[in-house]
This record gives sequence, C-alpha cells and structure tokens, in this order.
Amino acid sequence: MERYGLIGRKLGHSFSREHFTKLFKQEKLKGHRYDLFELAAIGELPALLRDTAGLRGLNVTIPYKEAVIPFLDELDPLAAAVGAVNTIAVHGGRAKGYNTDVAGFRALILPVAGQLSDPGSAIRPRALVLGSGGASRAVAYVLRELGIRFRIVSRSRQRGDLTWDLIDPTVLRVCRLVVNTTPLGMYPDVAEAPPLPYAALTAKHVLIDLVYNPGETMFLKHGAEHGARTIGGIGMLKAQADEAWRIWHQAP
Repeated sequence: MERYGLIGRKLGHSFSREHFTKLFKQEKLKGHRYDLFELAAIGELPALLRDTAGLRGLNVTIPYKEAVIPFLDELDPLAAAVGAVNTIAVHGGRAKGYNTDVAGFRALILPVAGQLSDPGSAIRPRALVLGSGGASRAVAYVLRELGIRFRIVSRSRQRGDLTWDLIDPTVLRVCRLVVNTTPLGMYPDVAEAPPLPYAALTAKHVLIDLVYNPGETMFLKHGAEHGARTIGGIGMLKAQADEAWRIWHQAP
C-alpha cells in the first residue's frame, strides 16, 4: 500500500484527505491511502516516518512549515530559498522537503496582478501580507518575483514590518493587495477576521485569503461589502496539491 498524509497540530479544517481520496478513485489507484496525522509536537515526526509502512509523501500545515526543516534529510532549493516546507517526499527512508505553496499562490495572484496598478501610473503596486508564518514566506517569495512591494504584518516586530495596531486607513488605502496567511476565520472559528480598518477598502483593492474552509471567510465578506475583489484559498489548495502529487511521483 502507498501511504500519504497531512501533518499539523489541528486538522479538522482540512480538505486534503477528501481531495486525494477523490484523486485516487479517479485515477483507479487501488492500495493508495491518505490520512490526517495530528502531531502535538513536530518532534513526533521521526517516529511517524519510521513506523508508517509504505509512506511516500506528506503535506505539512500550520504550525510546522518552518519547524519541520531540521527533521528532514534534504531540502529542495526552492524550499531552502523560501525557508518553509509544505510537502515531503519519502524515498528509500530519506525525507526531502519541498515548497508547493509558491506554485499555489502563483495560481491565485497571476490572474489579478495586472489590476493592482492604475493604467499609465508610475506608482508600483503595494501589498500587505497578514501573518509571518510558513505560508507568508511563500507569498513573499512570489511577490518579490512579480516586483510587488509588500509589508508583513505580525504580532511581533521581530517577525514583521508592522504590528497589527499600526494598520490604519492610510496604510490600507496605499496597499491595494491584502493577503491573509493567518488562520483567522478558518473553520471552526468562522466568525473571526484579521483586525483591519475595512472601511478603507475600495473597488481597487484585491483581497486574497489562503484559508479555504470556509470558502468565503469573514475577511473576504468584509472586503466584498466595500467593493473589493475577493479570492478564496481553494484554488491554491488544488494547485499546490497537484504539484505535491507530481513531486511524489518524480524520480528521486
């Protein structure tokens, strides 16, 4: 049997098992299984790798995308550049870390990147990245590729450029792209939303939420109420899952 799965601390929100189980059925892949492995601490990973017969690959979610790195035998160059891992391939007892969040976020941002600047304006688009965890690192990597200036919002100035209390209407007006990489609003805490002055949003803003459960978070609802274009995280989930599947089946 070929085994795959997702590691994280709390996985009740995840659609990954549903996604891959459907894929196995579509591809008529018998003897394939995808499980959710809730780890109380990332130090439990070596035992999981050692004791799970047939394990070929893992996805990694909150809060282990950075913490997992010391437990791996090898890092793909992109994962090393980003500083976060969300996919692990297991071959011959060795675990190699990859980052497919980059491919997933590209799938969300590329269709809307052109609308972030006014036609004929010399002013370059700016973005706010909410959160400073592993997913934030992938978002920052793609924004740098696209030449979009950004600031990271975190609870601590050690991990971000701005703290939440510094996000006022002026900051939000200047930053037309706002990307939520935090779990705020994720099931089951669907009433939560990042603390922003949402009234400063306009139809020129684009809000992207990496949360995909629910499909429309309170963050996105607040944006839509003020005319902003809103994009949920399900497209990123599917794109990064497809990339993970490709990685798991490429030659080691």
